Amino acid sequence: MDYPNDQSPGAPVRSGIPEHGRVPKYYAVKTRLSTLIDELGEGQTLPTERDLSVRYEVSRETVRQALRDLLLEGRLRRMGRGTVVAGPKLEQPLSLASYTEGVRRQGLRPGRTLISLDRFPCPAGLADETGLTRGEPVWHLERVLLADDERVGLESTYVAVARVPDLDTDFDPDSSFYGYLHDRLGIGFGDADERLETVLATPREALLIGTPPALPMLLIHRVSRDVAGRPLERVRSLYRGDRFSFTTRLGGASAAGAPD
Repeated sequence: MDYPNDQSPGAPVRSGIPEHGRVPKYYAVKTRLSTLIDELGEGQTLPTERDLSVRYEVSRETVRQALRDLLLEGRLRRMGRGTVVAGPKLEQPLSLASYTEGVRRQGLRPGRTLISLDRFPCPAGLADETGLTRGEPVWHLERVLLADDERVGLESTYVAVARVPDLDTDFDPDSSFYGYLHDRLGIGFGDADERLETVLATPREALLIGTPPALPMLLIHRVSRDVAGRPLERVRSLYRGDRFSFTTRLGGASAAGAPD
């Protein structure tokens, strides 16, 4: 199959060129930088903004705007005072599989850094959302997500103390919470309601993850239940938009349910 302008599958149609054909100067530079990125390969350092502005005969601000786009898309990343070619995005399945499993499948080492583990009475909003009882003790576990020691996300988990009474003493915060529930406590996951949206991180979240506040984030809200249908956990997972993509597999639709 031929792709417009020799683009690979998934690339913007006509390379993002508007119908009137007038290409913004920064976008023309971005296209040339994309070619340079492919030539350099992962981990290689880009020339400086000054060198690029001379090479492409444009202002440094034009180069800077093109670089910002490529950084937000995850094709580049900052390292020290330089800019290097980034590797492919991490693919995380939209399923009840844990973060640990998803990262390991891509040959990376998962990890977590504990930010806080607090215990407090379940507030009304959390009770309404999860089916827990208002006022019952709940844990709030907050951790930074790591992939090969790189900070890539932030996860907040709420779970009833009655389900995991020894979470503060019996659980290794660098390990998989799902693994702990299944292997240590014999609790199996049944189903979950999940919602995915794009957001900007708060200043606190950006500081914890180590990203600029303007970097788009992928936010997943999940309410999980055990095999008996009882409420189990409420999770808010924030992932770097430049480092993650999410995948799912869809089944075939019947004729009546097929999309128009």
